[in-house]
Amino acid sequence: MQNKTARVLALMGILVCLLWTLPPSGMAGQDDISAIPHCPICGMDRHQFAHSRMLIHYADGSQFGACSLHCAALELAYHPGKIPVTIEVADLNTHRLVDVETATWVIGGKKMGVMTANAKWAFASAEDARRFVEKEGGRIADFEAAISAAYEDMYKDTRMIREKRKRMRQMKHGQMTPE
Repeated sequence: MQNKTARVLALMGILVCLLWTLPPSGMAGQDDISAIPHCPICGMDRHQFAHSRMLIHYADGSQFGACSLHCAALELAYHPGKIPVTIEVADLNTHRLVDVETATWVIGGKKMGVMTANAKWAFASAEDARRFVEKEGGRIADFEAAISAAYEDMYKDTRMIREKRKRMRQMKHGQMTPE
């Protein structure tokens, strides 16, 4: 009986240690890159783009992980019947996910965007966003303005992406030299 009790206590100790190492909110939203390593829309590596990634939690329990606001906007447009419960975006500086509604967004500026010529960056701190604007340019915005800009830019951005991929294929096959 003592041997069985010792094993149970040892297993409980291991379980407590494992739970202690998990992020505060469990796995949801904290280990999203391991769960969704590539953007389902464009195939980009979400670890490489951890600074711009997004995670959509739907009412049906499913999740969608994107590399950028551009791809998240496409997902939301393609599935208008799915109800998002929360949408998270990475803070540009820390790469931690924050709620899109509480994030301070910067639209535009000198820093090249992800999947867009007109960058849209998110910050957990309004002060960090202001510092970014001072250094890189752009304008402070909320999520509604950022996603509206993403939809307004969609045609130009998808055209830019197609042309870039076409050039890359041509270079790969030796049909073109780099510019």
